[in-house]
Amino acid sequence: MLPPVNLRPSFNITRSSHVRLTVADLAESRNFYVNVLGLVVSDEDERTCYLRGLSEACHHSLVLELDEDGAGRCRRIGFRVFFDDDLDLAYAWFRARGLPAEWVDVPYQGRTLHVSDPIGTPLELCAHMETRPRLHINFEQYKGAHAQRLDHYQTFAPDTYELCAFYGELGFRNSEYLAHGDKLLGAFMYRKGTCLDLAIVENTGPALHHFAYTVSESHDIFTACDWAGIAGYGDGVERGPGRHGPGGMLFAYLRDPDGHRVEVFNSHYQTIDTEIEPVRWDAGSLSTNARWGLPAQEKWYFEASPFVGVPQIPPAEPPKPMSLERFLLEQSEH
Repeated sequence: MLPPVNLRPSFNITRSSHVRLTVADLAESRNFYVNVLGLVVSDEDERTCYLRGLSEACHHSLVLELDEDGAGRCRRIGFRVFFDDDLDLAYAWFRARGLPAEWVDVPYQGRTLHVSDPIGTPLELCAHMETRPRLHINFEQYKGAHAQRLDHYQTFAPDTYELCAFYGELGFRNSEYLAHGDKLLGAFMYRKGTCLDLAIVENTGPALHHFAYTVSESHDIFTACDWAGIAGYGDGVERGPGRHGPGGMLFAYLRDPDGHRVEVFNSHYQTIDTEIEPVRWDAGSLSTNARWGLPAQEKWYFEASPFVGVPQIPPAEPPKPMSLERFLLEQSEH
């Protein structure tokens, strides 16, 4: 069912690191992420805002880039590698497979490598960033939902198995997966020893479905929703609060002013040991909730932020999730 995993990959990706988004109004987007999620501004200028979570010491986990004509897109998702040497190994590895690899200069980061996976998902790899003080016990500075750290991304791909195999070669392991019969539809993959750094779900892609921040307390998830309402973004509380089946965590999904989807949730279990087997979820009986809660709206399953300049490919068979609309229709027919 799952492709093999290389437990000794050619270079060492350690975790999901940062995401770069385009926005139409930098001040409005800054207001959302500071006052609703509770992120901290590390640096900013007229066209860019660098933010981090309260428990993060590295300079940024979210970069907002002003683009009045191309807002609502994702420029890149970032991963950290352990050593600078890993960047050289990654460069050679991608070039040997005919995949893009280019050195770039990026503010507040050390040596940085731009690469793409086989379907064109733009990735940014670095080994170092400037640091700033952690503010997780500076309670007097808390705002919004007190978001602590970036945890993971979920992306769309036209063939989950093929892309899962690619990331498996890079050492990404599966904590859980979503299948229908012998068809792999969703892969929940990790490097850092919790159950998720990158989720891959079969749909038109590549596209960024969401990125996620952890919170320390379950009530902070409700706080995110409350502050969204107070700040005028209440209609953007798209799903939850609820409890996931895969992962088991409590969550809420919000849409930012440009339609980017961000999740706040209360963290994961540990998955370091090699004997732990991935957990299978049956897509035929799953709305991605655990035991309670209505399914998500159809737009949650299909809408996502496109990547800048990357064409999208539809899957061979369109997804048929148990959406809220489908659930209510079936209920009315009984």
